[in-house]
Amino acid sequence: MAWFRNLVQLSSLKSSLRSRSATTPFPNTQFVSILQFSSQPNSEPTRHVPSSGLGPTSSKEKPRVVVLGSGWAGCRAMKGLDTNIYDVVCVSPRNHMVFTPLLASTCVGTLEFRSVAEPIARIQPVISRETGSYFFLANCNRVDPDNHVVHCQTLTNGANVPEPWDFEISYDKLIIASGSMPLTFGIHGVEEHAFFLREVHHAQEIRRKLLLNLMLSDVPGISEAEKQRLLHCVVVGGGPTGVEFSGELSDFITRDVHQRYAHVKNYIHVTLIEANEILSSFDDRLRHYATRQLTKSGVRLVRGTVKDVKVDKIILNNGTEVPYGLLVWSTGVGPSSFVKSMEVPKSPGGRIGIDEWLRVPSAQDIFAIGDCSGFLESTGKPVLPALAQVAERQGKYLAEQLNRIGKAGGGYANRARDMEFGEPFVYKHLGSMASLGRYKALVDLRQGKEGKGLSLAGFTSWIIWRSAYLTRVLSWRNRLYVAINWATTFVFGRDISRI
Repeated sequence: MAWFRNLVQLSSLKSSLRSRSATTPFPNTQFVSILQFSSQPNSEPTRHVPSSGLGPTSSKEKPRVVVLGSGWAGCRAMKGLDTNIYDVVCVSPRNHMVFTPLLASTCVGTLEFRSVAEPIARIQPVISRETGSYFFLANCNRVDPDNHVVHCQTLTNGANVPEPWDFEISYDKLIIASGSMPLTFGIHGVEEHAFFLREVHHAQEIRRKLLLNLMLSDVPGISEAEKQRLLHCVVVGGGPTGVEFSGELSDFITRDVHQRYAHVKNYIHVTLIEANEILSSFDDRLRHYATRQLTKSGVRLVRGTVKDVKVDKIILNNGTEVPYGLLVWSTGVGPSSFVKSMEVPKSPGGRIGIDEWLRVPSAQDIFAIGDCSGFLESTGKPVLPALAQVAERQGKYLAEQLNRIGKAGGGYANRARDMEFGEPFVYKHLGSMASLGRYKALVDLRQGKEGKGLSLAGFTSWIIWRSAYLTRVLSWRNRLYVAINWATTFVFGRDISRI
């Protein structure tokens, strides 16, 4: 190790100087070399000059696959790539994957945050141990398909951190799996005042805000109106995420808040606002069951459209004002600013347009998977929903295709131009599940909204829901975490520490 060799050299130099100091003064040059190891601020620190990035691969190196994003699609593609054929480079603003179906449970303390976060290095270990594979905490700003280069910028948010710098990465194959952004429909105030629920830090912010409001509402001198506002939790969007969060929150209120915040238990309540029907993709019978169950657990369902969002209230289209202390926005997703900036044909809805093999037809060696992509109209296929199961299967399919062409010698840039990609990607819906709280859930295993299949509701569905998600958690470590969290919550209740 370099630091150990320096330490040994310094020790031997000091010993030599001690032996010589009794007879002759040491030269000035040796004194300067000692100062290099001194802890005293005798000189200005050397400024770090970042390298320009990773250049094109040579014939002696493995071809390089660059993956933009660390969501379901990107991580599944990285996991499936044959690292004997390819070097893997991941560029993402987070160094972990989030198991999104269980994210709502972390907001109220049912699960710990680390239970739903899987480090990238565990999903694809080569990025932390192989010479040509890396993970870069950065955002991709631009793709240059002509030169097979992506332009990135480091992510250094926070206090006392270096200024971000730009760098470039040459790729042989590029997988764009950068995900999507929450849809706000241009409504004023949403970005400033609402919380989203897509990342671990979103769940952490929601939890802190919820517990802060609970504690503030118990402080002497607060007015009745302010107490009611602080303890009014509003969820906008009746999709699976909004319904599951509402269910978890109502269960938290019933089982924990009523016991530990007895002075304010009659003030806290949840309102779910949806413009149409909640859980519109589910069977009608299941939707009616969900409506009854949520209402029974204390969630107030309001049909309406949000017109404006203020710091302490939202205004609906009919003029109704709804005060809130916590606002969670879950109305679907749309293309990110990065996807919008790409000069490629787009699918309906503004996603990156892809063909039946998940390729971007207008750019060689570029593929797009997950929420950021959609089939072009020319394919005759509908745009797939922004679901984890869609992204995961696209990532698996693409990894298999890249492994196949890599073995055939098409892994390097522009080598797969005339190669056949085999069977096109076909998606079959496996069903949907949603938790409602209070040991109730929905399981809809139909192939489509009008298709035939099994649909269940109630306690049995809740057991299926938990069992299915426990087996889908990526690692045995996190499965153990989740199982222990569920067990301790059942026995001791949820942790209400505000950390």
